[in-house]
Amino acid sequence: MQWPFPALRSGHEASAPLHARRQGANNLFQGFPDSNRVTFTETTLGDVPCVILDVTEPIATLIYFHGGGYRLGRAASWSSFCRAIAERANVRIVIVDYALAPEHPFPAALHDAAAVYDAVVEGDSLPLFLGGDSAGGGLAASLANASASLAHQQPNGVILLSPWVDLTLSSASFLTNAERDQFFPLLSAEEAAESYLQGANPADPLVSPIYGDLSLFPPALIFAGGDETLLDDGLRLRASLEEHGIDVTAYFPDGMQHVWPTLFPDLDESKIAVDEIIDFLLRFS
Repeated sequence: MQWPFPALRSGHEASAPLHARRQGANNLFQGFPDSNRVTFTETTLGDVPCVILDVTEPIATLIYFHGGGYRLGRAASWSSFCRAIAERANVRIVIVDYALAPEHPFPAALHDAAAVYDAVVEGDSLPLFLGGDSAGGGLAASLANASASLAHQQPNGVILLSPWVDLTLSSASFLTNAERDQFFPLLSAEEAAESYLQGANPADPLVSPIYGDLSLFPPALIFAGGDETLLDDGLRLRASLEEHGIDVTAYFPDGMQHVWPTLFPDLDESKIAVDEIIDFLLRFS
């Protein structure tokens, strides 16, 4: 399937501090969680490394893209968060280790995402969902919107946690929530955007799906914390989808930080978020 993406570009080596941050983040992974219902497999789909969470007789497949500003993170580190969803909704989850910037700038992550999408579509006929958090949420939204023009299986729905959908960084909450956000300040967003873009247009809809034609977007479930800098990215995406008559459900709880369901799973607000994700998957499968 021919996706409407520009050609791959060469990037540059990551800095020593970024290598250290990557290693520190990877060191937090303590192994795949125990589960009687979910098996964990590290493999490749479409020549892209993935972690697959398999269940018996799944009702759907969820392709999930991790966060990390397009420049750090590994699929295995999201296995605990995804396990709870796989167990309770009885869905197969594919967590994608897409290529990271600055070694692999835009559109490398999209090429990897599409390769996994095609492999999943070719491999089974289950209802298909896309999901992701932060940069991964932006990647999921970009892929979902790009798929609308293609003549193959479309996503049944998209699940977005604190999605970064505007790399022009023009959302007002970068300023209004600057003193409350603990994880993604404007300076970090600027550095991550520069690393990923490397001269690409930040308003390109494949980079920032908020600027795309969202009229064919699939049903969406959106979360963003009331105290995070990406709050307005979520609010603006909800408003744009509603303008196009898309089925969208959104939650913006006060006091919550960036991607709180993945970072603080024991919070009541996180348990509510997981409940809503389960309901969404069951509703649209």
